[in-house]
Amino acid sequence: MPSVFVQGRPTAAYPPLAPEARRGSVRRVTETGEEVLHKPCRDVTEFGPDLAALIDDMFRTMYVSDGCGLAANQVGVDLRLFVYDCPDDDGVRHVGHIVNPVLEPLDPAARRLLDEGEGCLSVPGAVMAVPRPDRAVVRGLDKDGEPLVVEGTGYFARCLAHETDHVDGHVYLDRLSARDRRAALRQSAARREEVLTRRAANARALELDGDSGGLTGPRR
Repeated sequence: MPSVFVQGRPTAAYPPLAPEARRGSVRRVTETGEEVLHKPCRDVTEFGPDLAALIDDMFRTMYVSDGCGLAANQVGVDLRLFVYDCPDDDGVRHVGHIVNPVLEPLDPAARRLLDEGEGCLSVPGAVMAVPRPDRAVVRGLDKDGEPLVVEGTGYFARCLAHETDHVDGHVYLDRLSARDRRAALRQSAARREEVLTRRAANARALELDGDSGGLTGPRR
């Protein structure tokens, strides 16, 4: 099996960080409670250099934030779009972006739920167990408006579902009980400054290096 899939297609070799990140700029990551995270995003209707530049910025921001996925509303942009660089449970790396994503419904009889730890760049420092299906299929478009289908299993399926939730106006806290939600917010309050300090250091390292900056790509 290939070790890397880019835009859902097997790729023989790929750099530690997606090339888009070298072209992009770091943007501020929005945090839970900000309006843009809690309402459905607008469909992308214009394809061109502005969309490509946003994708570049999102990749760079995702890497300096130690993320494996990032939705446009997490950088304050009200559009249905996310990027990802995420491993699955077999260690296969998946890299790409998807515009106007729609998560296909799965037959409940054929799916298995995994109740594993999940975090979010917009809830810095918190990790909680969230049940998600072990398989996900997302349909959408690429940055040029061409049809795209991305399928994932295990941890990558979790990433695809999590990011599609974002563009639908939901954060993973919405899937928790009131008690677990409070616990996640307490975790975030305790760890937020440490997380933001690390992101700032990553951003400086990436600027100095001009390529990987000592960053190692996606983290679980």
